[in-house]
Amino acid sequence: MLAQQRRQKIFELIREDGQAKVFELGKIFKVSEVTIRQDLEKLEEEGLVVREHGGAHLKNIGLSVRNIELLSKENMAEKEAIAKKAAELVRDGDTIILDSGSTTTEIARQLNGYTNLTVITNALNIALILGVDPGINLVLTGGEFKAPTLSLTGQKAADSLEGLHVDKLFLATAGITLKSGLTYPSISDLVVKRAMIESADQVYLVADSGKIGKSSFASLGALSLIDYLITDSKIKEEDIALFSRHTIKLIIA
Repeated sequence: MLAQQRRQKIFELIREDGQAKVFELGKIFKVSEVTIRQDLEKLEEEGLVVREHGGAHLKNIGLSVRNIELLSKENMAEKEAIAKKAAELVRDGDTIILDSGSTTTEIARQLNGYTNLTVITNALNIALILGVDPGINLVLTGGEFKAPTLSLTGQKAADSLEGLHVDKLFLATAGITLKSGLTYPSISDLVVKRAMIESADQVYLVADSGKIGKSSFASLGALSLIDYLITDSKIKEEDIALFSRHTIKLIIA
């Protein structure tokens, strides 16, 4: 991996988790701690992170948490369209899981006027959006707090999903490729997303077309883990053909 590629992956990881330690990054990327410190110094010079003793944290993360705002603001028009299409699939009486993420947050904003809808989520911002709706029974997982995504993650979050059965899962991702499958910047999220998938009758991946063909750091598994992909109308024809070949039903918003 070239130095620029490694720094990009390091930043993606820090943007997802909020912080990272030098020794952990050295193990992950199989380089010396001196090299990692140089990478973090470069990222700090670019105004992306703030170095601290033994590691670095994301710049301005405290402000976003206090304002209960997600840092990801890309392709919001596409995400809103995907959210509206996803919400059309939800029925009164359903039990659903909303994964953490900007697209699933937009789905939460669309869920109003339902009767006896149960929503399970690991996202604190989604809980705050839905918690006052009298027609929604809200269940929040446990787990370790991850500031940039306002989410709960790790084994405790996964354990809180054990034994649950839901009708539909709306799952987020950072990247989708044929080779790597569904990918994410953070390893700690993988166990949670596996538990979500195991609990669901139907798995809907909600992802804007900009994520197709991109690969992040950690792979959850093959595309066969999902039943449907809900994406936007900017998806390329070759990508439509790819999903068709792998028997994944495509829903275009």
